[in-house]
Amino acid sequence: MPSLNLPIAGGRLAPYATRPPNFFPPASPPFNRVAYAAAHVVADPLADTDPWVTPAIDWDRTITFRKYLWSLGLGVAEAMDTAQRGMGLDWTTSLELIRRSLDAAKSVPGAVIASGAGTDHLEPGPDVTIDDVIRAYEQQCAAVEKLGGRIILMASRALAKAARTPDDYARVYDRILRQVKEPVIIHWLGEMFDPALAGYWGHIDHHQAMAVAVDIITDHAAKVDGVKISLLDKDKEITMRRRIPQGVRMYTGDDFNYAELIAGDTHGYSDALLGIFDAIAPAAAAALGALTRGEPATFHDILRPTVALSRHIFRAPTRFYKTGVVFMAYLNGLQDHFTMVGGQESARSTLHLAELFRLADAAGLLRDPDAATARMRTVMATRGVH
Repeated sequence: MPSLNLPIAGGRLAPYATRPPNFFPPASPPFNRVAYAAAHVVADPLADTDPWVTPAIDWDRTITFRKYLWSLGLGVAEAMDTAQRGMGLDWTTSLELIRRSLDAAKSVPGAVIASGAGTDHLEPGPDVTIDDVIRAYEQQCAAVEKLGGRIILMASRALAKAARTPDDYARVYDRILRQVKEPVIIHWLGEMFDPALAGYWGHIDHHQAMAVAVDIITDHAAKVDGVKISLLDKDKEITMRRRIPQGVRMYTGDDFNYAELIAGDTHGYSDALLGIFDAIAPAAAAALGALTRGEPATFHDILRPTVALSRHIFRAPTRFYKTGVVFMAYLNGLQDHFTMVGGQESARSTLHLAELFRLADAAGLLRDPDAATARMRTVMATRGVH
């Protein structure tokens, strides 16, 4: 097995020898859990643009990656924060991404896709009103529906800044949910993922915020397929899961505790809409296949080694997790470069990437250790590690 020198704490290098990869048996959907992978975008490294200003997407590689996720039986959550929505990917480019992905899904039997609609074309500011937020949501929802897409109703930075009371949230969501054609997935993205969303639903305290969200969902249960919460707190997710109306799904967005939340307990379980499923897609699909066959022990055996990797990728500042997700795609040959929209490849340290490599290898997730080691050496060399 190949080996290389990797940095460790204290400014030193230490040899690391890779291990054989795990074999993840292909699974045949449908699974007994709904499972979306929030998918990243592949940047175009040869585009003549300023990466901090203008997003440049390699559309062919980006769509190929979605077909890879579909081939494993996973759904695609499109144009979400994993695709750097709000961190390099603007609404205009997001809509083009949604259009291309929906078109690609038509040629893939059984492909499942839902797409993010929010207000990110509306710049938050002191003059933005609740009516402005409503119009922004209406514009994006209408655009996704016109393309024939299902909606993931994303949390709004503009609403978080404009709202004065929980009633403002109720007013906005009431207006939007009354208009949507099909049930949506409501996305509650915590401040650890986006600091601009602190105090969402009108409360800093998550339990008080949860009460507001549950009331809104209950009032519009027929228009809500499910709710995805990304708070990285399993107890809060379980509490909310037990409070939402019957028939409304809980989609876990907990990239720290996803295995036990998906497995569930005697009171219920969570479905999944996860950024980490982008990075561990073969393991996720194999585990879901085992759970569907009634093999919970195998499900946990497959996912348990991936949790340490996920917790590392999503460590604080959590909003930079996209760097780790794209790095995994690069290491596994799912794209041929480590360049990101907005120059976000620089958002994590060299030590962070080195530990990611070790954890991915320990989980058996480097599908070709020789190729992954060669790519790792290239990245390390650009960062001064020889």
